[in-house]
Amino acid sequence: MKVIGLAGWSGAGKTTLLTRLIPHFIAAGLRVSVIKHAHHEFDVDVPGKDSWVHRQSGAAEVLVSSTRRWALMHELRGASEPKIPELLAKMSRVDLVLIEGFKREPHRKIEVYRAANGKPPLFPDDPGIVGIASDTKLETRLPTVHLDDIPAIAAMMQASAIDIADVMASGA
Repeated sequence: MKVIGLAGWSGAGKTTLLTRLIPHFIAAGLRVSVIKHAHHEFDVDVPGKDSWVHRQSGAAEVLVSSTRRWALMHELRGASEPKIPELLAKMSRVDLVLIEGFKREPHRKIEVYRAANGKPPLFPDDPGIVGIASDTKLETRLPTVHLDDIPAIAAMMQASAIDIADVMASGA
């Protein structure tokens, strides 16, 4: 199982890029999963439904299952947010895990940079960034491809992805 991240400021287009990359990887015969970082409190549950009521009542975890999907919701209840190795350990085996966000974590990642965002690039201060997908030219020695060049971004991601065992060993 290989792992690579996409990092960038909010509004850079990480999610849009992933929605274009995932079908590309699948068409190439890869099984793909995603770990998405959320900065704000979020809920995948519907207020008032039984599973929501169970969590509100204090359950540490609620697993919902049907004939089409299952989801496990785990309440941290004040505990620290899990690090990437802990989250990866919960994932089923696939060929490639794409990590969206977690820009402050030390894992290997591709920066998504959009000039219109008006934010500085992350790569000068982040040694985990191994390539850049951008809509503008940047002064760097890192490999850089245009945001619309999905095959080139996919190739860069595959070439830069590292084995899950290396991520687990590094604690990144």
